Amino acid sequence: MGTLNRISRTLERLLEIITVVLMVSLTLVVLYAVVTRYAWRTPSWYDEVAAIMLVWLTYYAGALAALKRGHIGVDGVLAAMPIKLRMPVAYLSEALVIGFFAVLCWAGLVVIEVMQGMALITLRWVPLSFTQSVIPIGAGLFIIAQLLSMPAHLAKVRSGRTQEEEEIRHAITEAERDNARAGFTADALTKRELP
Repeated sequence: MGTLNRISRTLERLLEIITVVLMVSLTLVVLYAVVTRYAWRTPSWYDEVAAIMLVWLTYYAGALAALKRGHIGVDGVLAAMPIKLRMPVAYLSEALVIGFFAVLCWAGLVVIEVMQGMALITLRWVPLSFTQSVIPIGAGLFIIAQLLSMPAHLAKVRSGRTQEEEEIRHAITEAERDNARAGFTADALTKRELP
């Protein structure tokens, strides 16, 4: 499990860097467009570039969320099922997600093939196949993220724990630690005089 965790942490760090770079770049492009609009010389390329950057950001951030199992899910429904039903449903769910992104990856490759020789309207030197390459790359990253996070997720499902319960436990632990650092223990808080 150590190698899997190391690969997962490396991919997480890489996706975080890419996501932050895309977010900062998108912010700068939009900011540049707003500033230049007031100077009466709006760049013609910013709409197209900003839209593409937003799509790229969505795909890479989506893969990062998949790695952290941060997408919306209904773990409570799985946890409420009997174990004999819970695990097959969990495996089916994983297979459906991976299958969907495999189809998306294939469709993205078809899109790239269709777009060969075409370029952006405002930046003729940028090929559309490059801008659309995020579809198969993002889908592939999502599949990898899903596979890397799957063992831990299935272990949680098997035990009947949910993501929400773990997040609540983590928040309580952090709050107790912070309170202890500040000198607020449960005993001290109950002994305090109320106004």
